[in-house]
Amino acid sequence: MSNRHDLELHRESLADIRNIMNSMKTLAYMENRKLARLLASQQALSRNIEEAAADLLAHFPDLLPADHRAKSVLVVVGTERGFCGNFNQKLARHIDSMMEADAPAPLLVIIGHKLLTPMGNHPGVEVSLAGATVSEDIPELLNRLVEHLTALQAKHGALNLSCLYHTEPDKIDLRQLLPSFRELAPSAPDNTGEPLIHMEPEALLKELSEQYLLSELHEIFSTSLNAENLNRVTHLDGAVRKLDEKASELTRRANALRQEEIIEEIEVILLNASAVKGDTGDDHPFAKKAPS
Repeated sequence: MSNRHDLELHRESLADIRNIMNSMKTLAYMENRKLARLLASQQALSRNIEEAAADLLAHFPDLLPADHRAKSVLVVVGTERGFCGNFNQKLARHIDSMMEADAPAPLLVIIGHKLLTPMGNHPGVEVSLAGATVSEDIPELLNRLVEHLTALQAKHGALNLSCLYHTEPDKIDLRQLLPSFRELAPSAPDNTGEPLIHMEPEALLKELSEQYLLSELHEIFSTSLNAENLNRVTHLDGAVRKLDEKASELTRRANALRQEEIIEEIEVILLNASAVKGDTGDDHPFAKKAPS
């Protein structure tokens, strides 16, 4: 009886865990739907800034500063929460391969406490920040990151800024962020003349660069969070299936034990019945006399 009771308690515990994981999977799925709408508008904003910068540089090609040596900073976007498979381990392995190939090594800015597990002892880690768990956390994360980048710029001077992040659950991308607009395809000025602007071209390009950096970072964090939740949905879906299989196995074992208990109870009843029949024989004082 106690063994079957333990199995029942174990099965109930698995059912509670299964419900929690299924709720987490549902929340991750809902967050992905929200991020899909956010990403569409954020990508459109980034492309609009790129078009404005490309038009400005087409008429003022000398605005881009010449290449110069600057301290390299790499922002690595991991996760703040778990249940997302080897999401962070893939980033750590990618960084290790980059460090073997690149020299000198960049300063690392780690986003997400779960990424600190494989990266916490890395000598290049300069800053670690809590990551975003939902899309509403991204603006606050941007503010904290900008504060730390400003401090690094005050310490090291001009920065070359790149970002390493997941674009999909199994795909990692490295994007150059600073200096801005280096990767824009050069274009020739149109026939309408110089653009009508109300500030100096240098000041306008600087303003566009700042807005573009924030827009790109916002898009990167949203993309990474979307990939994280896709990974979490897949990971939790597999975990829920395994829990269902384990619960089914426990149910079969509990049913088998219950059948054994029923058989034992029937045997006890039959033995008791035989004992009672023996006690009510002809020599028993309360036995009925057969009519003569």
